[in-house]
Amino acid sequence: MLARRGDRVIALTRSLDRVRATPHFDHLQDCAQWRQADVSRDGGLPAGADTLIHIAPLALLPPLIPAFAACGGRRLVAFGTTSLYSKSASDDARERALAERVADAESSVARLCAAHGIAWTVLRPTLVYGAGMDRNVTLIAALIRRLRCFPLFGPARGLRQPVHAADLAEACLRALDQPATIGRAYNLAGGETLDYREMVRRIFIALGRTPRFVRVPLPLFRLAMWCIARLPRYRDFNPEMARRMNHDLVFDCSDAERDFGFAPRRFQPRFDGRDGQSG
Repeated sequence: MLARRGDRVIALTRSLDRVRATPHFDHLQDCAQWRQADVSRDGGLPAGADTLIHIAPLALLPPLIPAFAACGGRRLVAFGTTSLYSKSASDDARERALAERVADAESSVARLCAAHGIAWTVLRPTLVYGAGMDRNVTLIAALIRRLRCFPLFGPARGLRQPVHAADLAEACLRALDQPATIGRAYNLAGGETLDYREMVRRIFIALGRTPRFVRVPLPLFRLAMWCIARLPRYRDFNPEMARRMNHDLVFDCSDAERDFGFAPRRFQPRFDGRDGQSG
């Protein structure tokens, strides 16, 4: 999107090999100059860039702001998360610590940007899907393919607002161009509110499979989560994830609609022939 509107884009990534392995690398290569850098260690911000779009974890951003200002940076859009609210009262200490880190990072971004004359905006997405790289819809689809069913704790009627990655990208560009967004943070949810069970049912349908649910008692869910969390890839799994199936995670986006015309799509997941997420 940035390339199409004529911006010169320098994209930083920890792993160029992962970028090269993506199905659309040739197109990505045409859109941006790719550089390998670990911003948590060496910064790696290029000199001369006037705008920074930060998609990495928000806690990594505050130490970069003075360097960005020194490079001539004047505009910043960063992605946080609505976990700032949804996990702040979690029974899991790691989730509470995450929410606290995000809150501290937002405060630090505002303070440091004010000190260095940088116009900032923070965007807080809800449950993200659409690029096949998330741990939400993509993970649910993987479980359905493996188990041929999906485990639920309780009725699983907690409300959700899945938001598509492409809608977040467009929101980012719109926010960049609107002075009203400077110095503000926005919650960004999808264009439809539906309960957890219905969300999973639509993923079954998108995969071409008959929806099959299995009710699992909380003690068994706790044991399963404990076992899964022993694997490095899933170390953040915990019983709170099961409990939240019955909790409403709904956010008001009216200020984003007013200030930069945020208009996300309804939840209609699509998968390609290999069951990869395609939209």
